[in-house]
Amino acid sequence: PGGPRACRSARRATGPMARNEEKAQAMLNRFVVAKRDANRVDMTKRPYLASECEDVSHCEVYRGQILKELSKKVSLIQNEGLDEHRVRDLNDAINKLIREKGHWERQIKKLGGADHFRTAPRLFEDDAEEVVPGRGYRYFGAAKKLPGVRELFRKRAPEREKRTRFEMLKGIDADYYGYRDDDDGVLEELERAAEEGSLQQAREDWEARKAARLAAGEPADEEESDGEGDGEDARRAERFQEALPDREAIERAILEKRKREMLAMLGGGDAGGAPKHKEEGSINLVPKSW
Repeated sequence: PGGPRACRSARRATGPMARNEEKAQAMLNRFVVAKRDANRVDMTKRPYLASECEDVSHCEVYRGQILKELSKKVSLIQNEGLDEHRVRDLNDAINKLIREKGHWERQIKKLGGADHFRTAPRLFEDDAEEVVPGRGYRYFGAAKKLPGVRELFRKRAPEREKRTRFEMLKGIDADYYGYRDDDDGVLEELERAAEEGSLQQAREDWEARKAARLAAGEPADEEESDGEGDGEDARRAERFQEALPDREAIERAILEKRKREMLAMLGGGDAGGAPKHKEEGSINLVPKSW
């Protein structure tokens, strides 16, 4: 009822008491927070081995920490203005974090959690290159342009492969051997012209030889002289055929020889005392050595 002056005096009287209550409340809050933090597991430092953690949720938290560190370092290594030793250190750290991430993902799967090897996207692999694909050390960002590393990723010129015998014979057909050369009709015209020229040349040569024989007084026809030579050869072949024994004479001569050999072995007669065959003429046709 005293108005504004009375309100100010009332606040002045209750001010120190309110301030003490606030201090007490603040101290209580700090105590509660400290107690909660004391009972909470420290997640700021990851265990050295992933197998030491038996809680799936904790493993997921540690995996998320690794992903954040990877993202920062991969972004930093894209700067080509960094020193060479700094780039190498960053690349080593990124490879180490990738291996550590794989350990935590295997531990999560072992504890019954999600299979990140199948479901999680392949992070940072588009920018990475490996000397041996699928395994080994990876290079990121500016690390791919370091001295000695650039040469590893330089593509070699493809070597020319030697064709196999099957590949060479696969394209061979009738055209290769010339079996269809005259299908277009061009070769026939050329052969016809060449044949006519050859016949004309042969005719002219024959007429020239005929004129030369007539001038020398020899027979004009070559067939006559050729026929005389052919008749002589035929008569010589007939005389030679008559001198050869026939099959029956050869068989009889072999039989007589075997008989003489048997008589000589049995002592019933000698080779010279064997009876003579009646057909002396046919036996004489056989050589004496038989």
